Amino acid sequence: MCRGQHFGVLAGSLVQMRLGPTGLIEVVSPFDAVTQAQLRAVRPPGRWLSRRACWEFPLEAAAALEQRLRGRFPVSDDLQRWLVWLRQPLPPLPPHRQLVAAADPDAPLIDGRRLFAHQRTAVRWLLARRGALLADAMGLGKTLSALVAARGMVRCADCRVVVVAPAGLHALWRQESLALGLRLELHSWARLPQELPEAGTVLIADEAHFAQSLAAARTRAFLRLARHPRLRAVWLLTGTPLRNGRPVQLFPLLAAIGHPLGQDPQGFEERYCQGHWRERGGRRVWEARGASHLEELQRLVRPLVLHRRKQQCLDLPPKERRLVPVQLEGGAARGFERRLDARVADYRRRVRRGEVRRDAELLAVLTALRQIGSHYKVPVALKLLRQLLAGGEAVVVFTSFVATARRLHRQCGGDERAVLLTGTVPSPRRQPLVDAFQAGQRPLLVATYGTAGLGFTLHRARHVVLVERPWTPGDAEQAEDRCHRIGMAAGLTSHWLQLGAADSLVDDLIADKAERIARVLESPGERCRRRALPERVRRLLDGW
Repeated sequence: MCRGQHFGVLAGSLVQMRLGPTGLIEVVSPFDAVTQAQLRAVRPPGRWLSRRACWEFPLEAAAALEQRLRGRFPVSDDLQRWLVWLRQPLPPLPPHRQLVAAADPDAPLIDGRRLFAHQRTAVRWLLARRGALLADAMGLGKTLSALVAARGMVRCADCRVVVVAPAGLHALWRQESLALGLRLELHSWARLPQELPEAGTVLIADEAHFAQSLAAARTRAFLRLARHPRLRAVWLLTGTPLRNGRPVQLFPLLAAIGHPLGQDPQGFEERYCQGHWRERGGRRVWEARGASHLEELQRLVRPLVLHRRKQQCLDLPPKERRLVPVQLEGGAARGFERRLDARVADYRRRVRRGEVRRDAELLAVLTALRQIGSHYKVPVALKLLRQLLAGGEAVVVFTSFVATARRLHRQCGGDERAVLLTGTVPSPRRQPLVDAFQAGQRPLLVATYGTAGLGFTLHRARHVVLVERPWTPGDAEQAEDRCHRIGMAAGLTSHWLQLGAADSLVDDLIADKAERIARVLESPGERCRRRALPERVRRLLDGW
C-alpha cells in the first residue's frame, strides 16, 4: 500500500512520486502554482520532462522532496523501498590502503598467474573510485583487474559482486573468478536484474558500450542499477567508450559512474555534441551528432576514465596493417560495375518518383554496395588465405556478411580445416570452437564481426584478414585486437582488402573517427571537423 494513498484516490494516477526507469525520482502532478514553485526550489534541482509530463530529481534530492511535499504525494512501492535504504546507508568503507591490501594484487592467482604492472595499477585506481570507467585497449586484462579490485571490496565489506556482460562472455568471467576464489552473480545485457542485493554490491559492466544510447531500454535499466542505494561501487569496462566517435555516446557512461557531466543530458549535448533543434518533416527534432570542446571534455573526464594503449603497458610484438588493393579484370570487373550501377540507378529512380526521401536510404545503399564488393573480393581473399595456410600460418578472417563467411569457410576446407563463427552458432558452442582454433586443431577461423569480434582471445593467429571494415573504428580495432594481445608469440599482420569507392569511403571514415576518439580519450588537439556518414555517402552517389 502506497503512503498517502488517500490523496492518490482523490486525484487518480496523475499525482505520484515514483522511481523512474533510470533510477531517478519522478514527481507527477497537475499544474499547481504553489507546488511548481516548491519543486523549483528543491536542491539538488530537478528538471521538467515534457515527454513524460513530470519533474525528475536525483536521489540526493529525496530528503528535500519529502520535507517540502510533506506526504502530499503517494509514493510508489519501489521508490519507498529505495527511500528506506537511503535513510539506512551502508557502513562506510575502510581507507583506500586497506582495500588495496585486501585485494592483494601482488599475490599469485590460484592457477599461478600474476597480474602485470599495468593491471596492478588498474586495481589501485578502481579501488580509489566508487564510479569509474576502465577504458584500456582490448587485450590488457580489464576483466582480471576488475575482479581483483572487487576481491578487496568483498573482503572488507562483505558485499556481493554482480557482473553484467554479453552472454557469450559469461564462461570467461566464471573462469577468471574461479582463479580468484570469487563468487559472481552474472547477468546478460538482455536480462538485467530489477534490484541489487541489500547487503551491498560491486557492479561491474563488461562491454559497457552496450549502454551508449539513452533511448535504449537496456541503457535505462542499467542506469537504474548504477544509481541503486545499496551500490558500493560501479565499474565500467570497455575498450571502445566512443565506438562511433561521437561524444554523445559517452554521456550514459558518465551518468552511470556519477560524473558531474552526466547529470544534464541536454546541457552536455549542447556543449560537447553541437546539440541543436532543427526542422525535419514539418516538426522540430533535437540533433546531437557532432563534436565540440573536445579538449575540455578530455580534461574533465580524465579523473574517472582510465584509457591506456598496449604500447604504453606491454612489450607486445608489433601489429602491422597492410592494404590489399583488389584489382578485378575482364568479366568480373564488368559484372562488379554493372551490379553497382544497377543498385545506384534503382535508388535514384525511387528518389525521383518520391518513393523515398533523398537521404532516407543512404546507409542501406552503402551496405548494399559493400555487400556487392564483399562478394567480388572472395577470390582474392581465398588466394591470400591459401598462401598463408600453405606456409603453416594460423589465420583469422573477419567479414560483415554471413554469406561471405560461409563461402570462405566452405572453400577453405569446411569444418575439417576451418572454424566458422556467425550469429547462427549458439552461444554455448562458440568458446569450444575458439578453443579448437587456439589449440591448433584447425588453422583457420572465419567469423563475422558481431560474433567473434567481441570477448574472445585469438592470439594464436599471426595474420588477421578484414574482408571489409565496419564503419566504427572501435569494431575494427576490436577485431584486430582479438589476436593482438597478451600471450601472442609473434607479430600480427592485419590485411585490409579494399575494392571500390565504398571501401575507400569507410576506411577514410574510420580514420576520421579514430582521430576524434583519440582527442577525447588521449590528448588535446584542434577541434575536429568532418562530414557525417550520410553526407559522405550522398557525395559518393552524386558523383557516381
